[in-house]
Amino acid sequence: MSRRRLVTVLLVLGVVALFAVPLALDRGRSDYSGTDSQVTAVVEQGDPDYRPWFSSVFTPSSSEVESGLFALQAALGGGVLGYVLGRLRGRRLAERARADGDRAGPAREDGAT
Repeated sequence: MSRRRLVTVLLVLGVVALFAVPLALDRGRSDYSGTDSQVTAVVEQGDPDYRPWFSSVFTPSSSEVESGLFALQAALGGGVLGYVLGRLRGRRLAERARADGDRAGPAREDGAT
């Protein structure tokens, strides 16, 4: 097995482990609610007279819509991150190719090297 293939297999196994291990350790004990609602419950329990400073500008009609908007936000962020990383890699490869071309010396007009 080549080194490149081994690295790919290890990365795939690592990603699978990132999802499988937390799910295996949880075993149905968590309701996967957001931290906003958990913090609100703790604050209200500690200070019953607590009043929020502001309210949400937009409240989704259901939890499915909220999950969809969160997924859309994650997809857009992933797309931007992928674009930026691709541009940086392309720039680095272009600079490397330009540097390799400069070391080769000036090109002759008759095509001989």
